[in-house]
Amino acid sequence: QTGATRAPREREKRAPLATRQALLRAGAELFSERGFDGVPIEEVAARAGVNKSLISYHFRGKRGLYVAILESAFAAMAERLKAIEAGAVDAREALHGYVLAFGEVTRERPGFPTLFLREVLRAGIEPAVLPHLLEIIGVSRRLAERGTREGLFRPVDPLLMHFGLVGSLVFFFATEPARRRAAAQGRVPFPMPDSSGFLRYLEELTLRGLAPEEPPSRSRRKGARV
Repeated sequence: QTGATRAPREREKRAPLATRQALLRAGAELFSERGFDGVPIEEVAARAGVNKSLISYHFRGKRGLYVAILESAFAAMAERLKAIEAGAVDAREALHGYVLAFGEVTRERPGFPTLFLREVLRAGIEPAVLPHLLEIIGVSRRLAERGTREGLFRPVDPLLMHFGLVGSLVFFFATEPARRRAAAQGRVPFPMPDSSGFLRYLEELTLRGLAPEEPPSRSRRKGARV
């Protein structure tokens, strides 16, 4: 048994939770860059600084690690959105927190949007992720309904609002690394928007786009009868 082999095993004995987290971080980085099929387990283990056998020990193999990464990210997003929903004083505050949450989770888990798109395009929705995804959709639906009740939104299909918000957020953050590379290489002749500017824009777009229609003014109604 070599010293290189013994070191990861000793580390595992001392800190199994740290080992698991290291594998989750390394896997998220690599899978988001090259997809599930493009990453060998040896590379994940090397980046995490552990023996590759620990992937099987903790996650029952490469696919188990991949699913755990997706499930962890979606669970974190769902919990954050539900907490924002519960604490918001009104629909406007809930919308603001909803939009910001995606930016915060992406900063904490940079590969999350890309992983999500890769997985959906490759294999559809992972069953382990589905309960958390349904929780996120539930928050979106209740936000749409609350906004309508409070007069912030006109009546709107809650699922359409969900896809409008989440689709825009996932696409923006999934393509952000490509935009940064293009800007750094001088391939675009204009500055790229930052995430905070985009989040403000999306929030304003939603508020303005779903605002209740104002009734015609009295003078306009008179003019229409002439």
